[in-house]
Amino acid sequence: MTKIAVVPGSFDPVTLGHLDVIRRAADIFDEVHVLVVHNPGKDAMLPISERVGLIQKALDEDPQMPRNILVASWSVGLLVDYCTEVGASVLVKGIRSQIDVAYETPMVIMNRSLAGVETVFLLPDPGHAHVSSTLVRQVSALGGDVSPYVPPAVARFLAKTRPA
Repeated sequence: MTKIAVVPGSFDPVTLGHLDVIRRAADIFDEVHVLVVHNPGKDAMLPISERVGLIQKALDEDPQMPRNILVASWSVGLLVDYCTEVGASVLVKGIRSQIDVAYETPMVIMNRSLAGVETVFLLPDPGHAHVSSTLVRQVSALGGDVSPYVPPAVARFLAKTRPA
């Protein structure tokens, strides 16, 4: 039986920390769905379709990335509805700190209660633990170099969309 996991997030934009978690999830599970979800609590910089495209580009450009990864989006309904639809029994979340654990814990319990979907936390590589999409957006908007924190496809995209 194929073990399917979902790595959900807003990925606005995808960072090297995200890719680290995705890569390690793909080494553990037979199939990994990277799921771009709408977060009503955040004002997105990029439309969902653009985020999906940038993630796919980043995966395609990385020769070390396993090929058992599918990128999709989900903006209507519960995350566990998507899991049920694709046969996934596990969510994989990258966590950077105790703050992330405290934020994620109620959702973990609810997802297990609603659909029997378990959650696995993966800690990022220490070199990425301080990076968030929010910080990347802020640094980029102010003209800073974000290339150490994002895949090349994202760095190119942000460089050409940055105001002059």
